[in-house]
Amino acid sequence: MTTETIVTPQLAEGRYRLAASLFPAPERSRKWTPVAWSNYWRSYRNVHRLFRAGSILEGIAEKSWEISPGSTAISRAAFFLPGQLERVTGMAYTEDPRRDMQGGIETFHPPVRGFLVKDAILLDGSLYKANQRLDLHSRARIPRRLRYIPRMQVEYELDCGAIYSSYDGNEFFGLWLTDDCPNYILAKDQGIPITSNQPASPHMLQYEKEFGMTPLRANSAFLRTVALFDDCWGNNFSKHARFRLLKEKLLSNVKVKQHPGVFILRRDSGKPRIMHNEIELAEYLRERRGFRIVDVTKDDVPTIVANCAGARIIAGIEGSHLVHGLMALQPGGAVLTLHPSYRFCSVIKRTTDMEDLRFGFVVGHAEAGGFRADPVEVERTLDLFPPLPACIA
Repeated sequence: MTTETIVTPQLAEGRYRLAASLFPAPERSRKWTPVAWSNYWRSYRNVHRLFRAGSILEGIAEKSWEISPGSTAISRAAFFLPGQLERVTGMAYTEDPRRDMQGGIETFHPPVRGFLVKDAILLDGSLYKANQRLDLHSRARIPRRLRYIPRMQVEYELDCGAIYSSYDGNEFFGLWLTDDCPNYILAKDQGIPITSNQPASPHMLQYEKEFGMTPLRANSAFLRTVALFDDCWGNNFSKHARFRLLKEKLLSNVKVKQHPGVFILRRDSGKPRIMHNEIELAEYLRERRGFRIVDVTKDDVPTIVANCAGARIIAGIEGSHLVHGLMALQPGGAVLTLHPSYRFCSVIKRTTDMEDLRFGFVVGHAEAGGFRADPVEVERTLDLFPPLPACIA
């Protein structure tokens, strides 16, 4: 097996270096394949998102195995003021807010499983095998021409690949941090870690550097063997351990000193979710509570982590940007999410439950073009959180 370093023009600087690997390096290829054309013309419906796809992978894999067992956990109760849930008029990725927030629910987190697929083809963010197509990201992310005139040639051939990224991780930055990055730890032991060639944001590239991630970003590849992973969106002990390892890497060069909290500004980043008094509330909490303010549209990862390390509370509009702060919180810390009434989401709470963190929320009042959170309600909710344990404080 070769340990040659491969250089390809995939990343922002125009050069990408794959660290010396235990696995055979990718070979440049001009292999032709009609698989995408067959998929297009036949228009079969065996198309799936590569996320929680264990039952699909079972049908196309040469073998599957359990990487770590499942585990059972009891959810924590959220911290919130009376009458908040009565304001909810719409939900996202949440079926029953009251059930999710009341806590005390016993949840079985499925085991982490691995699947080995042979002779699969990756083309423009989709993995083809037999009569199945698994999408790593939305088809809207590829040029319109390639949606209707698929490419027929692959760039690479790999003996051993491992796809760690998921459809939702490629869609949402927060899920990339909480799901895909922990999966990378599994992937690097099974083959050359692979993801699609979608442009990575500056924050993603900075986290990859901090975590020591060196993925191959590829438009197209023939994969003689490829490993894939599934935990059915569970938060079992294995995932907790891998996520904790990433947090420790982030904090290893940061001086952690306790402080009241951080308000993370979302502004107009990500999916539109405009809080009209976001800046005013951040300044209010800085003056009243000693909060620091982080702006994800301006600050780099080292700056964000340095400010969030040691925080008792991370606060801000509900969304992926809050996971920056969650990555730096110590056990016993808290996350306060601010929701528009028309979009209540409890995804972040699943991670806070896994990480022994507290979760609270305030539901804002809808206004034209967005919503507004009541500063008094925010302060009253902050007062509900218990202090950090003495061993941490």
